[in-house]
Amino acid sequence: MPLLIDDYFEPGWRLRAVTCAACEWEGDSRAMTLEPHEDLSEYLCPRCEDIVLVVRHPDLAQVQAAAAAGHPEAIEQLALMQEYLSRS
Repeated sequence: MPLLIDDYFEPGWRLRAVTCAACEWEGDSRAMTLEPHEDLSEYLCPRCEDIVLVVRHPDLAQVQAAAAAGHPEAIEQLALMQEYLSRS
């Protein structure tokens, strides 16, 4: 079963070593194949392509909360979202 990350801004999830249940490959998200979708991203095992990690994309409220807490990536995302919304 894939590891589920509900909080995109959770520290360290990208570097956390995980083991593929199908082939026992071990590594972190940087070595996996990214499959982005609308509400989440799947990270596939580089050896057997089984889904190893699922990360839910943050909604606006989560981005705002993380930005208010000083999370650098959230601050960047919030600025991009605000720019996009101002053009609509």
